[in-house]
Amino acid sequence: MTGIFSVVTTEILPIGLLTPIGDTFRISDGTAGLMMTLPGIVAAVAAPVVTVAVRRADRRRVLCGLMLALALADLVSALAPGYWAVLAARIVLGVVIGGFWSVGAGLAPRLVAGAEWQARANTVIFSAVPLGSVLGVPAGVLLGHLAGWRAAFAAMALLTLAVFAALAATLPPLPPEAPTRLAVLRGLLRTRSVRAGLVVTLLLVSAHFGTYTYVTPFLEDVTQAGPDAVTALLLVYGAAGVVGNVVGGVWAGRRRATFTLAIGLLAAAVLLLPALGTTWPVAALLLAAWGLAYGAVPVCAQTWFVRAAPHAPEAATVVFTSSFQAAISLGALVGGAVVDASSPSTVLLLGGCVALVAAAVAHVSAAREP
Repeated sequence: MTGIFSVVTTEILPIGLLTPIGDTFRISDGTAGLMMTLPGIVAAVAAPVVTVAVRRADRRRVLCGLMLALALADLVSALAPGYWAVLAARIVLGVVIGGFWSVGAGLAPRLVAGAEWQARANTVIFSAVPLGSVLGVPAGVLLGHLAGWRAAFAAMALLTLAVFAALAATLPPLPPEAPTRLAVLRGLLRTRSVRAGLVVTLLLVSAHFGTYTYVTPFLEDVTQAGPDAVTALLLVYGAAGVVGNVVGGVWAGRRRATFTLAIGLLAAAVLLLPALGTTWPVAALLLAAWGLAYGAVPVCAQTWFVRAAPHAPEAATVVFTSSFQAAISLGALVGGAVVDASSPSTVLLLGGCVALVAAAVAHVSAAREP
């Protein structure tokens, strides 16, 4: 869980620091959004490549090595002399994301016994995603406001080194159980439910990150929120995300409609923000709804893919990770182009419409399953 928290927080930390980083290097919000686009592209490729490359390696050693690489990426970002160095660090981050999610996300059930405890272990693991929002991003924004954005990345480097030490000291040896091969991955893509999951993930995650990447400029420009208010609003979003993760973890395996309902709530919140989010109380309410909905997304999506391929859970996680990260990069890239050409409000409207399409696809696909 702590490893995923470090990975997730480092990945989305630029969202809250987009403006000060852009000011430092004199770049637009759209160009600064490359910090989200680049690691997503790399992670989408790295997920299958790293998983196949380390298929015979002990998972404990793999995870520890990836944590060291993450600490290095954070340190390079903190000391970056130019924007090119930040992007180079984000490439390393992309490799870590692809490898850590593919190898590490499915390990929780191996550390506990019993189906009920295994399900709870998955919920605990995926709770690190909203916790990265509720604790990591607001804390990073606050630290960036007080000491500069470089201090936020330096703090993440120190935290990641602590996580490395904890993993090295506490994880037992974890030899691979069913090494993932490219043939297995190709076979999964022939499964109708897996293909549907890919479409839903691409649409939903692109919509989310195409909008959430630029939520700070929106709050500054439209809601007229200052640095402290932005931090508080992101904290509201993240706190709701923790609740959404718990609810999603409880209901994802029992009710197929959970995923569709979460996507629909996300779409509604995003679409309403440009019209109603001009005051911070209403913006806080809509961000809470957005966070509640998105908090359920990772565990619901992971459940979808694992249910579609129960015979190959690690391979299913690889497909999930690749599609998820590709969608992050696509959303941030398109969102950056739109925000540079128009405004953050336009990005939100476009993203909300795409999320509605994702909800429709998820509903139709779930209705076809037995």
